[in-house]
Amino acid sequence: PDPEGCELRGRIAALHGLRPENVLLGNGSDDILNIAVRCFAGEDESIACFKPSYSLYPVLARIQGCSCTQIRLDEASGFSVPEDFIARVSDARLFIACRPNAPTGNSMPRREVERLCGGFKGAVLVDEAYADFSEDNCVDLLPKYPNMIIARTLSKSYSLAGLRLGYALASPEIIDGMMKVKDSYNVGVLVQKIAMAAISDQEYLRGTISRIKNTRAHLSTSLLAKGFKVCPSESNFVFASPPGGDAEGLYLSLKSKGVLVRYFAGEDTGRYVRISVGTDDDIHRLLELI
Repeated sequence: PDPEGCELRGRIAALHGLRPENVLLGNGSDDILNIAVRCFAGEDESIACFKPSYSLYPVLARIQGCSCTQIRLDEASGFSVPEDFIARVSDARLFIACRPNAPTGNSMPRREVERLCGGFKGAVLVDEAYADFSEDNCVDLLPKYPNMIIARTLSKSYSLAGLRLGYALASPEIIDGMMKVKDSYNVGVLVQKIAMAAISDQEYLRGTISRIKNTRAHLSTSLLAKGFKVCPSESNFVFASPPGGDAEGLYLSLKSKGVLVRYFAGEDTGRYVRISVGTDDDIHRLLELI
């Protein structure tokens, strides 16, 4: 395969109003995250992220031999970011912010992203795996903040998790550096061709996103009516706490009936389940069982 994926990079750049030099391809966005950690944090240095968030971030830090400072989100205020979070990670080389966040589904305000990029001396990677389901994204901030990287994937909104195609958007200087660290042939020929076809059909993508948003709204409204605490979601899932907070019991009960939701044990997450937005029939059955 073309080791730099030039044709696909050009198509992605055009989609976002950027140049091919602003794009790096990856074997899923996990590959992009791995490349970024390898680029910016050496052994005995540190990266930072929020908690709860995507569980891979601290794993990549351990693999790299660096530490990971996790800033706890405020569950009581809807998993919002603390005011002083930048000061608490002043020594970190890389800050990874998942926006919208997983597993909570809420989206860090853009003003906080700008505050982070402007006030943090290291690199800032905004993980936008779920951005297509959100009300906004941060791509237009790239020219303003040279330390910013955005990670995207075709796994969610394009329904192509098995394809393994992710990409980074950043300044040409950062992309050039990341290009030196990636595996030579990290994206195969068929992956590049299928991704070209998928990205070229934006009308189909918009239809998919619209259906998921509509079903998500129905799911959230129905859970609220049943007494659940529901985090406002800008992703393709809903993070919700059942009346009484016995999320593990709900998870096990649904599992016994063949319906799978995600349960994350822990002080902040143990009262919630994460429910993927499936088809309308899926959600109807889920609500009936609840």
